[in-house]
Formats: sequence, C-alpha cells, structure tokens
Amino acid sequence: RRPFSYPHILNYWEYQTNLAAKTGLSGKPIKEMLEAPMQIPAELNSLAPDFEARSSKGVVRLSDFQGRWVALCFHPADFTPVCASEFAALERYHSKFEEEGCQILGVSPDSVHSHRAWIGDIGQKYGVEPSFPMIEDPSMDISRAYGMVTQRTLSTASMRCVFFINPSGYVRAILQYPMEVGRSVAEMLRLLRALITAEDQGVVTPEGWEQGGATLMSADTDLLERYAPTGSEQ
Repeated sequence: RRPFSYPHILNYWEYQTNLAAKTGLSGKPIKEMLEAPMQIPAELNSLAPDFEARSSKGVVRLSDFQGRWVALCFHPADFTPVCASEFAALERYHSKFEEEGCQILGVSPDSVHSHRAWIGDIGQKYGVEPSFPMIEDPSMDISRAYGMVTQRTLSTASMRCVFFINPSGYVRAILQYPMEVGRSVAEMLRLLRALITAEDQGVVTPEGWEQGGATLMSADTDLLERYAPTGSEQ
C-alpha cells in the first residue's frame, strides 16, 4: 500500500513551479532553482539554522529565543485532523513547556492567514486555541534548512517533526513521525525535561526516565574513573 495522503498536501516541486510561474520565472531560471544543490540540513548537535519569518503572533526570529529552549514543531499542513489534534494537545501542555523555559513554535508551508483561520477552527473543535506562534514558510526555505523538504522528498508529508533546540542554539533532539501517526505531546515534554536535566546536571537518563527519577553517570565519566591510572588526578 502507498502511504496515506491528504489531497492538499503540497508537492514541493509542483509548488515551486507554480510559484515561479506566478512570479514570472520560467525556463532556465526555474530549472536552475530546482536543480540547485541542497544545503546540509540541521542534525543532532549542529547549530540550528536561524530564520526570520511571519507568524500568527507577528515576525519571529529564532535567535531572539537564545537563552531559552525551543520546540520547533513542523507539520504537513493546516486543517488536517492529525495536526489539529497535536496542536490542541500542545496548547493544553503549553504552560508546562513554559515552566521548563521552552518556547513552542509551529511551522508549515501555509500562510499566516491560513494559520489564523485554523487556530479558530481548532478552538471550535477542541475547545482550545493555540496561543504560541505558528510560522508561515511558503517558500519552504525553513523546511529546506531543517531537512523537511529535499530533492528526494515527494511532498510535505515528511514534515511531522520536532527539533529541540537548547539555549545555546544547538539541536539536541529530533523526533520525526510519519504523517499517519500523531506525536505524543506527553513524550515531547518528558524528552525536554530529560534533556534539561542531562545538560544542567551533567548526567544521563535511563529508559523511561521521568522528572525527579534517578539518573546515571555518563558512560565517558564512568570509563575515565574505572580505567584511570592509580594516583592520577581526575
């Protein structure tokens, strides 16, 4: 079976071709644009690509949140049932993320106008309206920078992903799901708390760790202590 898809999920190359037609680009320029080398996308422990874009809360620049954690939440498209359930849950957990010093940011190719209409629709269906910024990415420049759209990607269906960015601006975790499966916001919060504990205390967390649970010594530290020559300084 082919993966399930919604009919309005954007095909990136079709989108760029239509955009080029509307802006007067054609022939060789559009061919060069589509065949241009893709930049190296964000990956674990790499510096998160900075960006500035419009959002449902005004212009947002990622670097403005330096000093805080950021949960950068990509989604395939507005007005889709799985995404709506996720963003309703994100709003219900919003205060808990704020308590951990983490800013939630939503991103999709949809326009700010679409985001605002969708926020109202989520409110009607779920009783909560997302109050965190929802960023527009019509050019998909942000999506490309984070590897959500590549020359091998058929559509924006791969954009059900979360990047956890630490206060220094580095990507510390990535959660990516297929478009058919919704993310667990409770697990996102657990992961955030584990990352904060690991960074702040210099420890590692075992399977299923929850806030307040026992932590472990880093494997690197354990090996150094276990095999250090007798009498050496540590």
